[in-house]
Amino acid sequence: MLNDICRLQPGIRTKRISSYDRTGGNDDYIAIAAGTTAELAMMEGAGIVKHIWITLNCEDSFIRRNAIIRMYWDGEEEPSVESPLGDFFGQGFGEAYNFVSLPLAAAPQQGKALNSYFSMPYGKGARITLENQSAEPIKSFYYYIDYEVHPEMPETMGRFHASWRREITGVQKEVGENEWATLGASENNPSVAHNYVFADIAGSGHFVGINYYVDNPGPMWYGEGDDMWLIDGEDWPGSLHGTGTEDFFNSSWCPNETYAHPFFGYAKVPDRIGWMGRTHCYRFFLQDPIRFEKSLHASIEHGHDNCLTLDLSTVAYWYQTEPHLPYPALPAKELRGNMPVITERDVHLWRHEWRKAKGNASTLWGNEK
Repeated sequence: MLNDICRLQPGIRTKRISSYDRTGGNDDYIAIAAGTTAELAMMEGAGIVKHIWITLNCEDSFIRRNAIIRMYWDGEEEPSVESPLGDFFGQGFGEAYNFVSLPLAAAPQQGKALNSYFSMPYGKGARITLENQSAEPIKSFYYYIDYEVHPEMPETMGRFHASWRREITGVQKEVGENEWATLGASENNPSVAHNYVFADIAGSGHFVGINYYVDNPGPMWYGEGDDMWLIDGEDWPGSLHGTGTEDFFNSSWCPNETYAHPFFGYAKVPDRIGWMGRTHCYRFFLQDPIRFEKSLHASIEHGHDNCLTLDLSTVAYWYQTEPHLPYPALPAKELRGNMPVITERDVHLWRHEWRKAKGNASTLWGNEK
């Protein structure tokens, strides 16, 4: 990755657009009123965005989900990047926490400094915006956008894309949430029909990463789901077929601990009952991008045979030729909120209903069949 650091490249200039105080004072930020969109940067000609740094101050504790970042290349009208701010930079659920990877990071204090090191080329200009969909103003928004100016951009340079998706997944079989065959024999799933789709791409390019945020309302392991990749219109099982969610994220045996590798890891795990609660996994394909010439359909099961109800949200990252398919419309901010936290009280109520179903004997323990 450092091979080119010593290669001199005459004709390329380094520039920055930032929120510095134009008067020479120390008010080095902009304010973004509720319900408005700020243009953070407008670049002309050819270049590459090399680094973005952001921090912000807002009374809305959910601003990381209520603010939307968008990026446009080469005069396009539909953004190539569209995502809630926190989700894009590796903070799910509207929360602030530290996150470490090679291309993206949320740095101290407590993950309040958002960084991207993805290279983002453009040939005929670029524009980056931030929409504040909160009811509260962003009182101070600090940012750097560091970029290079190039004489021209080769046609072989793909354009950077990122798209946020979310789904409350449904149970597909009458037997119910049958993870680990707890409720009966498991069935097969020779299809992507009911999988959670995190990328549906038309064009030529390569896929380079995913942030995967899962909120699990039950204590059972959420991750028997296989990742499935259909390249250039091929049928199931496709060119790449996985063996389980944790395997896809380069870990094993149902992990529930934080771990940070430059390419993969677990930035957030729940401290609840079993695997109940919010988990953030990530995987970047920086040495092994998934290449496609015409299209890519990427999905993952939510539990084996799609047997679990989960709150899944993702940001997928890739490079491709333009034009790209329009992204699914972002849900209104009222529909982007978290699902309610399942509490110990809820679990106790489940137990109460189970006791009644078992005859309410005074010594029922909890594992009686």
